[in-house]
Amino acid sequence: MIAMDQIIREGDPILRQKTEKVELPASEEDKETLSEMLQFVKNSQDDEMVKKYQLRPGVGLAAPQIGISKRMLAVHFTDFHDKSYSYGLFNPKILSHSVEKTYLQNGEGCLSVDRDVPGIVPRYARITVKATTLEGEEVKLRLKGYAAIVLQHEIDHLDGVMFYDHINQDNPFQPPENSTPAEEM
Repeated sequence: MIAMDQIIREGDPILRQKTEKVELPASEEDKETLSEMLQFVKNSQDDEMVKKYQLRPGVGLAAPQIGISKRMLAVHFTDFHDKSYSYGLFNPKILSHSVEKTYLQNGEGCLSVDRDVPGIVPRYARITVKATTLEGEEVKLRLKGYAAIVLQHEIDHLDGVMFYDHINQDNPFQPPENSTPAEEM
């Protein structure tokens, strides 16, 4: 079981590296790791597990955050319209995105960042992601709003990008042009 002390914190160089593609079909070891990552995210949302293991709640986890430089991520969340998403993904890639932007009004957080980083993080409002699931199935996910934000945040980790890299340093609370808050999408 993955615990908080295994989560790599900001400042560690692995969080700034571009990750390697996972050889498919995935090895048993990679499947096991991705499975554990998904279980961690689920556990981090379970009040009993949070209390018992001092977990910080999260909606996603990328492999670099546990010290593995591979293109793997896990997400488990419900969007603002009560639609649930739960995926362990190998080699996720954004195929296309909207011109329109979106953002979370309260900003973003990260399991690897132990401080509050105020500011709006501009994201694409709609994205299409191609990936391979834990079960080895190739999928194309068309996501918008909150779901699109979560996947972009985790895919950024695979490219060595942190969420606060996107915040406008001169005006951190300036909503991006041509944008709608995810809460309203």
